[in-house]
Amino acid sequence: MFFHRDIGIDLGTANTLVYVRGKGIVINEPSVVAINKKTGQVLAVGEEARKMVGKTPAHIIATKPLIGGVVSDFEITEQMLRYFIDKVFGKRFFPWPQPRLVIGIPSGVTEVERKAVEDAAKNAGAGEVYLVEEPMAAAIGSRLPVQEAGGNMIVDIGGGTTEVAVISLGGVVSASSVRVGGDRLDEAISDHIKEKYSLAIGEQTAERIKIQIGSALPPEEEEKMEIRGRDLFSGLPKIIEISSSEICQAIQAELEEMLQCVKSVLKETPPEVSADIIDKGMVLAGGGSQLRRIDEYFKMHTGVSTQIADEPLFCVAKGTGMVLEHLDAYKKSIMTKKG
Repeated sequence: MFFHRDIGIDLGTANTLVYVRGKGIVINEPSVVAINKKTGQVLAVGEEARKMVGKTPAHIIATKPLIGGVVSDFEITEQMLRYFIDKVFGKRFFPWPQPRLVIGIPSGVTEVERKAVEDAAKNAGAGEVYLVEEPMAAAIGSRLPVQEAGGNMIVDIGGGTTEVAVISLGGVVSASSVRVGGDRLDEAISDHIKEKYSLAIGEQTAERIKIQIGSALPPEEEEKMEIRGRDLFSGLPKIIEISSSEICQAIQAELEEMLQCVKSVLKETPPEVSADIIDKGMVLAGGGSQLRRIDEYFKMHTGVSTQIADEPLFCVAKGTGMVLEHLDAYKKSIMTKKG
């Protein structure tokens, strides 16, 4: 009876994506909220708030309410969810009928963190709330045959976490997660530039460097990029030029943490399922899998063939949408319900 009001949400550290049943992905915006500290008023959410990061006066903060894929600020997360739900349906539809929500969450969350997401969604106007772990949602969204008797390996690299799982017969055979993702790569780039060039750069500049010249393995052709920031000694604006090879080197420690997470899952996988992984390989999903040569990086260090899913940024959101299409089949096995 609520089919037209069912929505799936990939509640990510970096971006929130919203899937509406029958329409597909209708929202893809940064998980950022701008707030007036003096009044507590929400000034902007999503893309408009992201534009304010690093550029606000003292009484306005542009903040990410999720850290490492989990809720760090309950009230701001609630307001962000309410904004996205209202944007989909319009405020005139509330308070009834309330939408059913399927939300992707990291696999390593605690019960307290899980409840924080559930309660934030309920308070934001949702009716029934179902939670699905992100690696399962990513595998479903990547169209892996998760219900079949055969191992399927998914590596979901998000903004705050890297989730790794081997799935068979609709269940997780082995899994692990590490709170390292795209945001940590940005921080590593920012730290490198601060240490080597005594230059302070903002979050958006670090992300732009990662996207334009970042690579998991040394680039085949060296690239240069001009960046602007603030000199730490003089305090004056300064322009420098950086290379793709030095950015590759700057993010190796973070990539190593992701790699160790992948290796730990492979070590815990039963031999028969491991044989399936050798045959099928692993699939990379999430925004972080768009880093150049990251598929080659994992294949080089594990010996397992690696491919990047189609539209990797959308896999979790599409997975929540596919769960919505077959909610009765999934809700007893892979999800928990609130409300």
